[in-house]
Amino acid sequence: MMQKTLQHIIEGLNCTVKGDSSVSIGRVVFDSRRVQKGDLFVAVRGTQADGHQFIPMALEKGASAVICESVPGEIPADIAVVVVPDSATALGIAASNFYENPSRRLRLMGVTGTNGKTSIATLSHQLFSEFGFKCGLLSTVRNLIGNKEITATHTTPDAVAIQALMKDMVEAGCKYVFMEVSSHAADQKRIAGLEFDVAVFTNLTHDHLDYHKTFDAYLKAKKLFFDTLPETAFALINTDDKNGRVMVQNTAAKVKTYALHSMSDFKARVIESHFDGMLMTIDNVELWTKLIGEFNAYNLLAIYCVAVLFGLPKEDLLPVLSHLSTVEGRFEYMRSNTGVTAIIDYAHTPDALKNVISTINQIRSGAGQLITVVGAGGDRDKTKRPVMGKIASEYSNRIIFTSDNPRSEDPQTIINEMLNGVENDKRKNVLAITDRREAIRTACMLAKAGDVILIAGKGHETYQEIRGQRHYFNDKQVVSEIFMVSNINPQ
Repeated sequence: MMQKTLQHIIEGLNCTVKGDSSVSIGRVVFDSRRVQKGDLFVAVRGTQADGHQFIPMALEKGASAVICESVPGEIPADIAVVVVPDSATALGIAASNFYENPSRRLRLMGVTGTNGKTSIATLSHQLFSEFGFKCGLLSTVRNLIGNKEITATHTTPDAVAIQALMKDMVEAGCKYVFMEVSSHAADQKRIAGLEFDVAVFTNLTHDHLDYHKTFDAYLKAKKLFFDTLPETAFALINTDDKNGRVMVQNTAAKVKTYALHSMSDFKARVIESHFDGMLMTIDNVELWTKLIGEFNAYNLLAIYCVAVLFGLPKEDLLPVLSHLSTVEGRFEYMRSNTGVTAIIDYAHTPDALKNVISTINQIRSGAGQLITVVGAGGDRDKTKRPVMGKIASEYSNRIIFTSDNPRSEDPQTIINEMLNGVENDKRKNVLAITDRREAIRTACMLAKAGDVILIAGKGHETYQEIRGQRHYFNDKQVVSEIFMVSNINPQ
């Protein structure tokens, strides 16, 4: 069991200490239910509860010290108390110190934005692994230490879990780590105590307003990531997005830019797209890739930039970039032996849905139609539901609204809110089928040779969350089973 003195753990904190700072600490904990004898309890003010209320419980369970913003009531004289202005930030710094500041011994890239985070983090891990480096990955889809998988539960784990993972990565011999940084993680200070070498901004569109309430608050949460970068870091921004420059208004980092359509330090251009790949240029050099669509051109360009900023030789990058494979649940392509194409994609925001549909429409040819199956998550941002309904109905030939993860909400209510975005003249093209399996089956039955079925919203997820329970569900597996039953074998 690791042991550190409290003095070591609070190094670098803006704090006032009452009591013995030489006390030995066994763990850093912010959940009072998990406290054991000898732990340091950090009282964090959360979205659901205030950790300060649970200080007495933590002390009863044997906590040796407490970090808090204010001291509630009487604390025993033998308990060390560290008072800080922001306990959420203090938690990250304390955890980093406890685990010997692992990010200082790694080269760390963080990527934030509404869309593209998972692809950029995962494909960067692929790219650097191809160059022979042992790498770490923290993403929505999976966490990896080298090739060893660690179960992912959130886009960004809590501050203590991040530092513990980083320490494991150091001990496993990782040199580079690539991680997604969500707006929730930045807002909740879960990335405090991490020292980033490169921070990437992809884009900012409508999402997570259930949490942030306003788009401005959402933007400011993303911007916090760049505000706290050191001057030794690089801030890499997409200047085709008007919010790119906003992100770096107050950063101390060195700013670099990438774009497809505007002036930038790194430039790419799509020459032609097909369902089996795309021809593009990066810094005026041609590249054929198995990835598809303009959104993937942005992703590949960002990955190229990260590699260059980390010092990999430019001339060696493009051949390896061309071999990168699709991230699970991101524009995954299946083709039946009767000419029906199915595409599984995680698109669950208006902008992501529009990007995927636009890419499909640019590639498909002839009389083939686009049939889109899409839903929206329950207990999440309701304002995007009619917007997604409008986008799906405007740019698809046939639409089937269905369940995503309804959670505690009535699936039909969610579908009705999506239907509110559909213009009257488009209603005849819309079906509403709450059962997702039946919705996918119906799309497959409606499809003819040359048609494309887009199944959007869940991508890599292998469950549906309904009334507080998770049930196994896999879009890709369902399509494959239906194709097989219909004697339409996926290739």
